[in-house]
Amino acid sequence: MNNTKVQSQAITKYIRTSQHKSRRVLQQIQGKRYSEARLMLEFMPYKACKIIIKTLDSAFHNINQDKNITKQQVKIIEAYANKGPVLKRFQPRAQGRAFPIRKPTCHIIIKLESQ
Repeated sequence: MNNTKVQSQAITKYIRTSQHKSRRVLQQIQGKRYSEARLMLEFMPYKACKIIIKTLDSAFHNINQDKNITKQQVKIIEAYANKGPVLKRFQPRAQGRAFPIRKPTCHIIIKLESQ
């Protein structure tokens, strides 16, 4: 068995959730093994978890594309969320005023490494 470490990443862009809410979840799984992180995400009550699971699976399939690597060998080395563009909307208010509504988006990046 060779000792070369294989890395891969997956990026999900323009997710309709704030970066702060995504980071709260991503900090929980950073440094964990793939199977442990996936199990944690399935039982967390946050909306961002479904999207993060998809991104994590994509990163795992990227690392597993040409190599035969098991789920126990893969570790999350980086998981972070960057700010995306803000969708600007307006809510009508009394006396003809308009109230701005800012709908944030974020980009999620997950990097994996085989042990």
